[in-house]
Amino acid sequence: FRIGQTKNVLVHKFVCQGTLEEKIDAMIAEKKALAEQIIGSGESWLTEMSTSDLRELVRLRQAAYAE
Repeated sequence: FRIGQTKNVLVHKFVCQGTLEEKIDAMIAEKKALAEQIIGSGESWLTEMSTSDLRELVRLRQAAYAE
């Protein structure tokens, strides 16, 4: 997508390993996947989750805790 562009645009995405850029890219991918689960399948995914899946969904990662 390019602002003002009316024709198709080919985009190549380059992400260097071990960089902040890679971490941000991974976060974006996770958020897109989560949004797709929520928007794409309605609310049925909530009732289809196992107890362990639900716990994993709301569990904070170690990085979220202050030292």
